[in-house]
Amino acid sequence: MGYHKSIQTILVPIVVLLVSMKYMPCKAQLCTTFYDDICPSALTTIRDSVSSAVSSNRRTAALLIRLHFHDCFVQGCDASILLDGTGSEKASPANDGVLGYEAIDDIKAAVESVCPGVVSCADILAVAARDASVAVGGPSWEVRLGRRDSQGSNASQAVTDLPRGSDNLTQLIASFNRKGLSVRDMVALSANLRSNCPQTAPNGDGNLEPLDLQTPNTFDNNYFRNLVVSRGLLTSDQVLFNGDSTDSIVIAL
Repeated sequence: MGYHKSIQTILVPIVVLLVSMKYMPCKAQLCTTFYDDICPSALTTIRDSVSSAVSSNRRTAALLIRLHFHDCFVQGCDASILLDGTGSEKASPANDGVLGYEAIDDIKAAVESVCPGVVSCADILAVAARDASVAVGGPSWEVRLGRRDSQGSNASQAVTDLPRGSDNLTQLIASFNRKGLSVRDMVALSANLRSNCPQTAPNGDGNLEPLDLQTPNTFDNNYFRNLVVSRGLLTSDQVLFNGDSTDSIVIAL
């Protein structure tokens, strides 16, 4: 059986960090206006496609943001997680349970229909994550564009780089620090950790259960509220509020 995190469990921590990035200036080729001249309908097409996908299945919003997080944490935000093949990030055990690929395929097809060969998959992932947040009532932020897609990915690097649900606080802080992220960033993003309950016959990882039974389809901060009352499911969840240095950050969020 595999657990999936509810919309607010995945979205709230991630957008806390991403919203802060909207005030960063454009650098080099990355700019919010990158497609204004070469594909002016790109952002509208992505937004409409995300809106349609979330309308059909509200959980898609969480899947898209989680997919973007897993992509960015390994090799940067380069769409390397979308590459198929043996030994790829996508096939890595660290990405078991990561979903949303079909939604990205549909969004990419819609963009290709209006601007063939122009918009990178990396930019589509980044914009789709933002639009997914908005689609379920979460915040919006400006996305700098102009990323190039990776030509390769590495399954073992995904295992090494991505945080694990069994990590303790010291391991989590070190993992995020290696990516240049602060302790506050780590707390905000840690709710996105993958989790699977042990596989037991005849039931396996195809069975999904929401981790938040209170408001699984609502954008709120119940993930952090649950930690305060010792209801974190994973070790890497509850260590964020366990009488240590991150308690005050959890309360603030």
